[in-house]
Amino acid sequence: MKRRLLLPVLVATATGLGIWAAEAPKEKPKPLRVLMVTGGCCHDYENQKRILAEGLSSRSNVEFTIVHEGPDPKAKDARNHKVSIYEKDDWAKGYDLILHNECFGAVDDVAFVERIAKPHFDGVPAVMLHCSTHSYRAAKTDEWRKALGQTSMSHEKNRDLLVKTVNAEHPVMQGFPKEWLNKADELYKNEKLWENFVPLAQAYGEETKKDHAVIWVNTYGKGKVFGTTLGHGNATMEDPVFLDLVARGLLWACGKLDDKGKPLPGYESQQK
Repeated sequence: MKRRLLLPVLVATATGLGIWAAEAPKEKPKPLRVLMVTGGCCHDYENQKRILAEGLSSRSNVEFTIVHEGPDPKAKDARNHKVSIYEKDDWAKGYDLILHNECFGAVDDVAFVERIAKPHFDGVPAVMLHCSTHSYRAAKTDEWRKALGQTSMSHEKNRDLLVKTVNAEHPVMQGFPKEWLNKADELYKNEKLWENFVPLAQAYGEETKKDHAVIWVNTYGKGKVFGTTLGHGNATMEDPVFLDLVARGLLWACGKLDDKGKPLPGYESQQK
């Protein structure tokens, strides 16, 4: 008799455990750990780092570590500075994404530049903003340009840019206007688009008489990259259209954006 009762008791116990496990509250996702590297020539990085950190934290579940280095943006050697964290091979260890908003175009140390690009090739996602596209362009290596997805060596004069969406179906572009007038910004010239570059929006060059991609995504090795050459001035950085775009790009690069351009559960902003 005891043997007949043993199996039902075990089944009931297992079922009970199954119900308990299903009803157990799920742990909330931890914030994405984002390293923002900023500084260099020609831009108000002191305010931009605040604009980006506050604006993106209010749109997504992220926490920032900020490295801001370099001389005064107007100094002659502002383009030459080598950010100290890049001296280590494992400089990106512990971060879910690197946000590059830097302007060090005269750095020509090939080993140094390739060390910056390598973690992205190995799989660390990236967001590339504005002058990051022109950073390290003096170095005789294409690895940073491949990480970006494009080669650009110059830009047109500062003026209003009419930005036109060319890939409205992409999750990053969900909610972005079909056309957006971005006042007082710089149009970076696309000299080469690398093989995994996917354009999302473009603007017309008055000097070059052709369209240039200004918003894109890229795959570099195992790493996913979101990039935009927009963002010269604080007015662009502060614009909700821009901040919404960068937030979606950040989440997309980390695999935390759904097909409708919304954060996956737990990756929306946790601020109250």
